[in-house]
Formats: sequence, C-alpha cells, structure tokens
Amino acid sequence: MITVSVNNQARQCDAASPLTAHLDAWGFCGEKIAVAVNGDFVPRSQYDEYRLSDGDQLDVLAPVQGG
Repeated sequence: MITVSVNNQARQCDAASPLTAHLDAWGFCGEKIAVAVNGDFVPRSQYDEYRLSDGDQLDVLAPVQGG
C-alpha cells in the first residue's frame, strides 16, 4: 500500500492498480473530471495504464459551468 494526497486528503491505495480503479473507489466514477498528478494533467486515455507512486499529489477537478 502507498499513501497519496487526493485534493489535499491522504488516501491509501494499491500501487499495482491503475488510476481508473482508484478514481472509482474514491467516488469519481462516471463523472466528467480532469486529473493532475504532481501538477501534470494525465490524459483520460491513460487512466487505465497510469500507476500512482507513494507521495503523489492528485488534484481531481470537475468542470464548472457559468457565465
């Protein structure tokens, strides 16, 4: 198990699982979101292949509508 920060909250997760699995477990499944890891955005096409490392800082952002 590794520890990562998701929107400034510590979370434990399995380093062998892909980013998609973690997002689902954290309640972000089915949402239109953007994910940045350590300040770099991860393309949605890479979520199934992307693996997290201990100490990673994730920012999960939802689009905001407005005018």
